[in-house]
Amino acid sequence: MKKITPCLWFNNSIDEAITFYTETFKDGKVLEVQRQDPDGAAFTATIELAGNRFFLLNGSGADKSRFPFTEAVSFMLECDGQEEVDYFWNTFVDNGGEESMCGWCKDRFGLSWQVIPKQLFETIGGPDKAGANRAMQAMLQMRKLIVADLQKAYAGA
Repeated sequence: MKKITPCLWFNNSIDEAITFYTETFKDGKVLEVQRQDPDGAAFTATIELAGNRFFLLNGSGADKSRFPFTEAVSFMLECDGQEEVDYFWNTFVDNGGEESMCGWCKDRFGLSWQVIPKQLFETIGGPDKAGANRAMQAMLQMRKLIVADLQKAYAGA
């Protein structure tokens, strides 16, 4: 079986999306771009982010609400600590995106991301059930996840 590659529909903003995502992810790569006109906007592109391929389609932009992204599909981005959480969260939110709850946010294209530190799983899934519950309750109150606060809640501090 071949790999599953998500196809993301952009309303006449594919070139902006290619640049944004490949610059946001330090290992981001443009693998292929197809243009109907050599000087025109891309029609399709394949990019790689964190080792995952994404196919981008430049759909009709006449009606921006035609096929919007929704929270029904999101990409979970497991981060290695607060510095990575801050980098991705701030990049998505501060460049036209919006915050949500429990580590979820949207980027400026409306794509939903779950920016999750690996420490979340260590705390809400830890062996101390009372600590895990405290960490879960703390997480439910957060927008951007704060590693130190999750760890304090788990420890009962």
